[in-house]
Amino acid sequence: MKFAICNELFEEWPWERICEFVGETGYDGIEVAPFTLAESVADLLPDRRAQVREQAHEAGLEVVGLHWLLVSPPGLYVNHPDAEVRARTAQYLAELVDFCADLGGRIMVLGSPKQRNVMEGLTLERAWELAQETLRPALERASFRGVTICPEALSPQETNFLNTAAQARRFVEEMGHPNLRMMLDVKAMSSEGRPLPDIIRENGDLLVHLHANDANRRGPGFGETDFGPIAQALREVGYDGFVSVEVFDFKPDPRTIATQSLAHLREKFAP
Repeated sequence: MKFAICNELFEEWPWERICEFVGETGYDGIEVAPFTLAESVADLLPDRRAQVREQAHEAGLEVVGLHWLLVSPPGLYVNHPDAEVRARTAQYLAELVDFCADLGGRIMVLGSPKQRNVMEGLTLERAWELAQETLRPALERASFRGVTICPEALSPQETNFLNTAAQARRFVEEMGHPNLRMMLDVKAMSSEGRPLPDIIRENGDLLVHLHANDANRRGPGFGETDFGPIAQALREVGYDGFVSVEVFDFKPDPRTIATQSLAHLREKFAP
């Protein structure tokens, strides 16, 4: 199994220092939140993109891809009733595809809960249609750049749109695009009140990425979530993607979180 970690955990650390530490710790990859590098990826010119990619590679890391896609620039929203807002969002998603590919990444996780809530006055069905419409230009770009986009199911405490793996699966299947697939997040799956291995087995045919965290929003091993059955279910479905640590509570510190999370995952995923 390949293990990665998301870079926003390291907050003010320079990119090169993050890569050096993550590589030395023993991770195989790093996942990038674009807002940590620039407000807009349009500001990251080819030389800087090449540098970001090369610094990761020099540390022995693969750039897995991107997440937290729409945190910045301000005003992006995938299912906004205003067509101009959706057009800007569609354009930026296409720019993110290019940015992801330029870094060598292959996965884009579409979480961004505050940029997809169903707004007052819209039905869920209409918000669903608008989100799919917004994604289409990025998917066409993705088909040329070798990038896969993954809508992320998140808990009702975070958003009111795509709250279960089953809903994310229906969204993907309805669009029917080869560059739209599923990812699963352990924290989010935990909110469904169902056995996590069952959710993994039900969606293994579409699964290309997994975020590893505890139900308490901390790292693997920092709470009560049992990763042994998760590892077994992933083996059963033949999963060969990354298991990427993503945390929302940055205590006690990035070094401890990164080191202990990886140690816990290696123990639980050992053959």
